[in-house]
Amino acid sequence: MAALLLLFLFLFASSALSQDSLIGVNIGTEVTNMPSPTQVVALLKSQNINRVRLYDADRSMLLAFAHTGVQVIISVPNDQLLGISQSNATAANWVTRNVAAYYPATNITTIAVGSEVLTSLPNAASVLVSALKYIQAALVTANLDRQIKVSTPHSSTIILDSFPPSQAFFNKTWDPVIVPLLKFLQSTGSPLLLNVYPYFDYVQSNGVIPLDYALFQPLQANKEAVDANTLLHYTNVFDAIVDAAYFAMSYLNFTNIPIVVTESGWPSKGGPSEHDATVENANTYNSNLIQHVINKTGTPKHPGTAVTTYIYELYNEDSRPGPVSEKNWGLFNTNGTPVYTLRLAGAGAILANDTTNQTFCIAKEKVDKKMLQAALDWACGPGKVDCSALMQGESCYEPDDVVAHSTYAFNAYYQKMGKASGSCDFKGVATVTTTDPSRGTCVFPGSAKSNQTLGNNTTALAPSANSTTSGCIPKYYHPHASFADLTLLSLLLIVALVFL
Repeated sequence: MAALLLLFLFLFASSALSQDSLIGVNIGTEVTNMPSPTQVVALLKSQNINRVRLYDADRSMLLAFAHTGVQVIISVPNDQLLGISQSNATAANWVTRNVAAYYPATNITTIAVGSEVLTSLPNAASVLVSALKYIQAALVTANLDRQIKVSTPHSSTIILDSFPPSQAFFNKTWDPVIVPLLKFLQSTGSPLLLNVYPYFDYVQSNGVIPLDYALFQPLQANKEAVDANTLLHYTNVFDAIVDAAYFAMSYLNFTNIPIVVTESGWPSKGGPSEHDATVENANTYNSNLIQHVINKTGTPKHPGTAVTTYIYELYNEDSRPGPVSEKNWGLFNTNGTPVYTLRLAGAGAILANDTTNQTFCIAKEKVDKKMLQAALDWACGPGKVDCSALMQGESCYEPDDVVAHSTYAFNAYYQKMGKASGSCDFKGVATVTTTDPSRGTCVFPGSAKSNQTLGNNTTALAPSANSTTSGCIPKYYHPHASFADLTLLSLLLIVALVFL
């Protein structure tokens, strides 16, 4: 019975997001060496992600998603808005080419017409609702209007005075667009699409918003933000922004339009002035956000009503212009390795976890042997890697060279650090691979052949290309130290403990 119960709990946890999970991801286009569509789909399936948003209607992507069951949001790019808004025939042709040609094999659920048009392309605002209506009419003609919704994503900055949420309202400058837009959404049963970025609210608040409040971290009751008009308590920025949108719609007498968050996330790396764009903060925000959504916590205004949310984004967009942070919102690198491993209690191995356990860290070929030796010494010394397998006579001693020994130590550190971003660099002499470097009886940590359980201590990362430490790392460990030396050391430690 106990075994059956454990099996049930395992299956439940591992499929937590495989049942209409409410969490999705965005797939950007400004990525150098973008994985093939089949590789993208394979990664999503391995992570149990069943919702994605595309920023266009790429044919190869839509074909790759056929028969997968993944719910897909496709987009009309901003540069196509004008043509679609001026001609019913243009909109009908777009739907024929980009929707009807793939549906229902590809589970297209929503068409996002434009992106943040009011704030990023204000000159096109006047044609936005017309474009929505033409796309909707084309869906009706194709008999797809009941299966596929039409909406447009907005930046949350169109909402003014967002705290307290009960006093929030849309920027009145946009009333000629917002009011007919909300009427359209209400009449078609479509959601308001909103991009919510507590990171920017936090950064732009100049210290007014506490970091923990932005990151969903637990707050003491007296630290929670209270809406004096409703007495609702807010423990995070995300909920406050979503409720501000609900109240802003109520201000215009629209009370039954659901909200879908089409973008939310936190950058894992920033420039010199972007101090809070870190791996730890990105991990904390996205882990807590996902947990918040899948628990169907809802918001203070609508408790228990889950807000479907799309994480921005699947891959780092390294060719995206702008500050360093703009390139580093991804959960994964383009080689499929996670930027960091999410901390998700009770949700199984999902999203930025390496469920395949098939990435390893190895020494690069044709690099300076002195740098390899220095990095090896660091890993087996300050890096606290167990290098006992490299001792003479042990399983990984042969071949007795710095490349082989470094590969073992680098990989052991990489696995110990949960494959975190930056943990396979070692001043540029290491790289990630999907090939298991184990050989014979030398089984590497992380290998499917290994039963070793590795810790998840992330207090320090391996020396990276950005490290300020010297390239000559002290030799805290020498791989040729004798086993007898270690045995003597162990005995001395035991004796010392006895007399303490």
